Parts: sequence; C-alpha cells; structure tokens
Amino acid sequence: MLDGLWDLGLLDPTPELEHKRNIIVAPVPKRGHTSDLIGGRLIARLEDLPDLPAKFGFVVDVDGPRQLANASGDIRIETSASGGIIVRADGSKLGQPVTQDDAVNAAVALARWFHKTVSPDIRRMAPHLAATPLPHCFARETVTPDTALLTPGPLTNGCAYGVPFGSMTASQLRNLMQGTGASRMRIAPNRIFILDGTPVTDTPAFVTTPDDPRMHIHACPGAPACAASTVPTRQIASTLAPHLKGRSLHVSGCAKGCAHRGGADVVAVGRDGAFDLVRNGHPWDDPQRRGIAPTDLAPRVGLMNWSD
Repeated sequence: MLDGLWDLGLLDPTPELEHKRNIIVAPVPKRGHTSDLIGGRLIARLEDLPDLPAKFGFVVDVDGPRQLANASGDIRIETSASGGIIVRADGSKLGQPVTQDDAVNAAVALARWFHKTVSPDIRRMAPHLAATPLPHCFARETVTPDTALLTPGPLTNGCAYGVPFGSMTASQLRNLMQGTGASRMRIAPNRIFILDGTPVTDTPAFVTTPDDPRMHIHACPGAPACAASTVPTRQIASTLAPHLKGRSLHVSGCAKGCAHRGGADVVAVGRDGAFDLVRNGHPWDDPQRRGIAPTDLAPRVGLMNWSD
C-alpha cells in the first residue's frame, strides 16, 4: 500500500515533513481557488516550520464565507470581516490582515512565535493564548462571522456525499465513483467527501441530502469488531435514527465512547449485552435507564420526554 501511495505522490519524502503536514483546505473551491493556492504554498514551506506538537495544524479557508469554522486548527488563514484575508491564531477573534502573497509568511511567523513562547505542557494554540497575549500585529482585524458549512447534496460541479458513521468499504466507494464518472475526490470535514462528475443520489451506502438523520449519529464498530463491546452498535443506530426527532445520537459499545468525545442528546451505552441510556451527556455519565434490551431501545428513545 505504501508503494502505491508513493507512486501516486501522496507521501512526503521524509517522516519529519509528514509530521508537519497538518493542513485542512476549504473543500469547495471558489474565488479563483485561493485556498488551494495558499495551501500549496504552505506545503512548499513545511521545512520552514519549527518543531510543532503532533496535533498542531493549519486551516486555509479564504474562498468566501468560512467553510471550516468548526474544523480543528491552531493557525487559521481566513476571510476577514472586510472581505480580505487574515492570519488568525485559534482562540482569538482577531487576526493579522495580509495579502494573498504574504499569507504563508505570516502563518510561518505565527508558528515560530508559538514555538518560542509556549510551555512544554501546552500543545495547542487556544490554551496558549489563555496565558500568553498575542503580539499586536496578529490582533488587528476581525474574522468574518459568515459561515457556509458543507452539507451532503448536489454542487455546481459534482456532489457532496456523507458517509454514515464515517466508515465505508472500498467496493462502495468504487461503485459510486464508477457511477459518477468522477476523476477526483476532495475530502471535507464531518464525514463528507466531494466527487466531480454526475451526481448519484440513489445510493443507500451514502448520504446525499442535508436532512438525513444518519449525519447526526455517532457509532463505534461495536461487537464483534471490538472486543470491548458486547452489543452491536451500527445496526442499532440505524434502527434508532427514525426516532430521533432531529436530535443527535451516540451509540457506544462501552463506556469509553471512542466514536465521539463530545456530548449527544441521546447516548446508548452497551453493557453486558444490553444498553444503558443517557440523556444529554456522554457514555461515561450516569445513565437514566439501565439494562435495556436491544429490541426495547427504539421504543424507549421514541417515548423520551424532552420537555423537562
């Protein structure tokens, strides 16, 4: 597999460069593909970056309203409130106004400032700013409040497809690409990818409408894929989807909650072949109901009282 990835030009020449390539670029290119252009320039400057923490990353999102407002990142190159470009430290509402040609220089300078001033026990930009003020040059202009979050559905040139549970098989992807005649794929946050070509909307393996409840479901592989789980999870999650009434769901095979670290409106937690039920919480929280048989879970969720 590594040989194939190398032949396609998808590997960095050294592990050191690969360690620094934590870059997310706006998935829907607009306004002259500016995000792609700046992202490419940033990749070309990876060697100029200091030794940063493993999860420290960059977000390039300057093609109009922000598409990556909810994507994790530490240094963000974004659209400003005035319509220009700013380089912003995550955790600050203000950034440094830059031109398209100066954006990467400013991002590298901000990374070097972080490396020089951060303490060893802090790994991300936002907590660093809680204790260390930014230089004035990086706090001069506000980011645009407008966002354009990507959802599944047809696009001007292709279609955005959602992946239930964030998992698909090679044959499912191959069949979809053959049906669309796609020549390229763009990966997006929130379990979405974009294919060019003819949109295919009648595929049960993928989500093609923005209101599909499967996009609000988190589920780990469960039993028998995981030895820590005593219950199936994704089959149960699909069964519960029609009963959610627009609320989020997390079906976890055990109390570790590997599929989703955040909270959810409904959390079903596997234990000894049955489920515990948590409302507005996490798998490790105290449940409101215990020991529910898998066949009884859907009626219980459908009858949950959300008014109190």
